Amino acid sequence: MAPYIKTIEAFVKLGKYLTDFCNNGYFKEAEDHTGLKEVIAVAGHHNGWFNEDNIVFSLQQWGALLTEENLKDWLSNYNAIKEIQPKTVAIVMAGNIPLVGFHDFLCVLLSGNKVLAKLSSNDKLLLPFLSKYLIKQEPSLANRIVFVEGRLENFDAVIATGSNNTSRYFEHYFGNKPNIIRKNRNSVAILTGNETKEELKALGEDIFQYYGLGCRNVSKIFVPKNYNFEVLFNALFHYKDIIHHHKYANNYDYNKAVYLMSEFKILDNGFLILKEEKSLSSPISALFYSYYEDETSLTKELKELNEQIQCVVSGSTRENHINFGETQKPSLNDYADGIDTMEFLLKL
Repeated sequence: MAPYIKTIEAFVKLGKYLTDFCNNGYFKEAEDHTGLKEVIAVAGHHNGWFNEDNIVFSLQQWGALLTEENLKDWLSNYNAIKEIQPKTVAIVMAGNIPLVGFHDFLCVLLSGNKVLAKLSSNDKLLLPFLSKYLIKQEPSLANRIVFVEGRLENFDAVIATGSNNTSRYFEHYFGNKPNIIRKNRNSVAILTGNETKEELKALGEDIFQYYGLGCRNVSKIFVPKNYNFEVLFNALFHYKDIIHHHKYANNYDYNKAVYLMSEFKILDNGFLILKEEKSLSSPISALFYSYYEDETSLTKELKELNEQIQCVVSGSTRENHINFGETQKPSLNDYADGIDTMEFLLKL
């Protein structure tokens, strides 16, 4: 059997394992799930933002995506992946949300190349555990997956994800290699005032999942003049228990104090601060908003901000808009920053 097919099969088995764990193993004792339970617990101790619910949510999404049908449908969009001389692709991974670098890892291996991964110190346990499972299913992957802690060396291309500050370092260090270098991005939502309570409740998932730490989390909303924020607050009340997470609560207390001392006008419901602000990037526990005059002017504004936006959420069926509650459930062809990672890898 071709190595390419074996790699797909290994990921399909991983998908079944994760789905079974999330549906069954997480809630009952099973020997083959003990290791993953332990890793989840240690990862949560190591990074206070990685609580069990958030890690399991991430695993659940990947379990649903890693099916034979999904993988083959996704890969059918590309020319047949032939047996190639594998290139070594360095992946510099972020650690803001659990397994945020898994899609790059998946793309490199399914394109027939080798992974040289530098993990974030905030998320250095989950991917190595899943890699061991993959290698157990397909031993040849042991020669194509390497994790490094120090300096990256001997690679042919690089995919690096970081902040606007680290991107300058990445561009200096990796600029002479084929590369994808990602910077800060944020997601926004467009409200019309006609949303149902269920739609606004779903928007809460886009805001609060992973405590708002992901680039696909909504950090700003655009609302029409005279928008009734009470309707939004009532729908978001479902997520009130988020304030019981100590790190989130500390951010909430700090940001509220800063805004009040600066005499900024804010709206506050006890766990989320709304502030009128031009910026797209709101701090944890805050949600920025801006008013818009009409749809045409807003569309123009968003087009100008395109390089800063990861997702646009709305109730519209407009192309490239995402439904409420769907930002953290991307499909396999939802590429970060709109750059087709698989196409990049296949052209190396």
